[in-house]
Amino acid sequence: MSDSSLLPPVRLHSEAELARDALATPLLSRAARLARWAGHGTRVGAGGELAEDQLPGAAEVLGLTGEDAAALASEAWRVAVDSGLVEIADEDEGTVTTGAGLALLTSGSPGDVLGVWLEALEAVVADASVPDLDDLVDAMGEGGEIDFSSLDWDPEAEAEFLDGVLANLYLLTVSEEVPGGGQVPLPALAASMIVPDDMTEPTNDVLEHVSDAMMRLDDQFRILEPIGLVEFQPVDEALMADPDEEPAAPVDETDVSRYGMVRLTPLGLYGMRTRLEEAGMSAPAVGELADKGADTLLDGTSAFPAAAAQAETEQWLARREPLAAARELLAAARGLDAGAPLRRLRCQQALSLVGAEAETALREVLDDAELGGLARVWLTEHGAADVPAPPQSMVFWLTIDTLAAQLAAEGNSAELRALVEGLAAQHSGFFATAWRVDHPATAEVLEAMGRLHPDKKVAKEARKAAFKARSQQGG
Repeated sequence: MSDSSLLPPVRLHSEAELARDALATPLLSRAARLARWAGHGTRVGAGGELAEDQLPGAAEVLGLTGEDAAALASEAWRVAVDSGLVEIADEDEGTVTTGAGLALLTSGSPGDVLGVWLEALEAVVADASVPDLDDLVDAMGEGGEIDFSSLDWDPEAEAEFLDGVLANLYLLTVSEEVPGGGQVPLPALAASMIVPDDMTEPTNDVLEHVSDAMMRLDDQFRILEPIGLVEFQPVDEALMADPDEEPAAPVDETDVSRYGMVRLTPLGLYGMRTRLEEAGMSAPAVGELADKGADTLLDGTSAFPAAAAQAETEQWLARREPLAAARELLAAARGLDAGAPLRRLRCQQALSLVGAEAETALREVLDDAELGGLARVWLTEHGAADVPAPPQSMVFWLTIDTLAAQLAAEGNSAELRALVEGLAAQHSGFFATAWRVDHPATAEVLEAMGRLHPDKKVAKEARKAAFKARSQQGG
């Protein structure tokens, strides 16, 4: 994710919905209950942690039982302190007072609630990067300082690794590349950070590193789930034949879920977008183009995944009168620059959402060299009467324009290959005419057809036509 400008937009729930989700997360709700329970008699240690003899009372307030009760209560207290739900006025005296954050949770706006949750999230993400407490105690030196070298742990590297994993999870989610409701297998997420992009077959050493990372992530996502960042299915403990051994990376796709599955929640998407933007990255959200012009909409959605582009366009259209919106879209779709074909494709997709009210606008451009073909397709698809037949020149121009748009949107995709094959099969003399089409992308499209068509004879015809088109254009 080196180029943040390529991040697709995220579709977020409303702030009110997200705030309700935040208040319902186990960790923040526990922290809030402890903040209401705490008072001047609450004793804390030098680091603000609850005194050990206070933990049973805190666990009882939270309704926690069992051997993990004290640890869960201690974790909730740390979140209460770090998110401003409680304040420690004097650590030596242990004076604890209610923090400003608690009032924001009870009577603040949805944005205020989310602000508190974000503070809690940062605290939990920091905790997730820290090794097990028992390991820290074992690594403590005589002066009370931690010997990090004995832990084989670099705090900065560990935090950077977790941030990278979460960023990759966000990218996979907003790119709509994750089937099954956004669940990502833990091995795939670990491999995304470790296996080099140019490595076709991971070595045993790389696979061992992936396995190590899987187990670290298993621990970390268990910590991150209670704050509502992710939904997590842990690694199946039955895979651990020996408690002292880590499982090998899976090779059978049918059982990959047993190695852990994780997905960002709607609240997690909001949190990750905020974290990425605070780190200086561009992380757009659907709806940000709704008050912009049609030119900005068409250019802005050109690189969006299909579902995100439609959602953005629907919000844009909802603010406008249909006929005026159709006219604005058509005007913005004109042009002979490199981005124009994809703008026209997005325009056509947008007009399909407008409905019959757009007919007048489409009839107004029937004689337009760039939009006339698009208009005829729309009118025919919507059952309009008296649609004039297009001249052959317009048919070929629209074909080149459509292929150029698909090439820009998808590259050499299987869908484009099928389109190219179908086109060549339907029009035996296509290339003899196509090279003469006065479209800036003619040569590029014909070259792509030559690359994509599986029939060598047809591909050769396409390359010859591309050469002629280049010669005609003087290039």
